[in-house]
Amino acid sequence: MIAETVCSAVAAAGLGIAAVTAYRKRFLSAARIAAYALVPLGLVMTGVVEWLADTAFSPTAWAGFGVLGAAWLLFASTRAVERRRGGGTRKERKEAARSAGHGAVAPAASAPSLGPASRPAAKPAAASQEDFSDIEAILKKHGI
Repeated sequence: MIAETVCSAVAAAGLGIAAVTAYRKRFLSAARIAAYALVPLGLVMTGVVEWLADTAFSPTAWAGFGVLGAAWLLFASTRAVERRRGGGTRKERKEAARSAGHGAVAPAASAPSLGPASRPAAKPAAASQEDFSDIEAILKKHGI
């Protein structure tokens, strides 16, 4: 009973503030304030406030929320374990690891991409000798 009275008072006060805001020619803000003010009134009229009040003071409802929380924790932990383990049987995981090991080399590469460096490091002077004619043509085309 008290919750319904408080929600109705909040709605009335919000509609009053919306009216003052509309009087000041700020109609968009007034419409938004009115929308927020009507939410508690709608909750009272639909019975949601009464249901929430009954639920808040019910030990059975709180036990139900506890059971739902335990179920959610079980689902989340089993999902985390499943992701960490990779799923499937041991044989399937071994085959997947074996096939993943073959993919470490790029298709056209002559050496593994993560292996030790077999080539000498590129010289910084090579960068200054590159041909930038295509880039110069694009810049000239755009007048830069």
